[in-house]
Amino acid sequence: MARYRGAVCRICRRLGEKLYLKGEKCYTPRCPFERRPFAPGQRSMRRRKVSDRGLQLREKQKGRASYGILERQFRRYYEEAARRTGITGDNLLRILELRLDNVVYRLGFADSRAQARQLVRHGHISLNGRKADIPSHVVKLNDVIAWTVRGAKSEFYAVAQEQIKGRTPPSWLTLEAEKMMGRVLAAPVPEEIG
Repeated sequence: MARYRGAVCRICRRLGEKLYLKGEKCYTPRCPFERRPFAPGQRSMRRRKVSDRGLQLREKQKGRASYGILERQFRRYYEEAARRTGITGDNLLRILELRLDNVVYRLGFADSRAQARQLVRHGHISLNGRKADIPSHVVKLNDVIAWTVRGAKSEFYAVAQEQIKGRTPPSWLTLEAEKMMGRVLAAPVPEEIG
């Protein structure tokens, strides 16, 4: 699958809201959104009124950018959410939250979703005892997410172990900080996603 490889802080500036795509950098004054809180490109003096369709498009683009997926994959997730019973928007959020790279991020193994994606892609994460290297894999209830033997030998493992001590995962996940493993307890609720 392809992914966006351009400047991610530019996306935050275009959408007019911090999406925290760079991890810890977004919490510091060095964040480009803090330095230049206006849209990228040549600036116009007039303000344009945004239509309802424009607002809907902007919210969709925020969701796409924050989860790090492109349009075709997002469309497939939407079609899957529409097929399921219940509210389509809530189903879509549930599917996106249960992606393997997002669960790794929510457990605190990585600072950002992009970093979590890289951890999964490089084979440092195991799912139910087997190496998983597909970030878009949708995890199920009672799945166990842990580090592979190779991943536990990496330098980043020690850094992640230190960072994970102060974090608490969402209520739909459990985390064993000593073993550096987590488990999916339930489907995420839209109120918890934020």
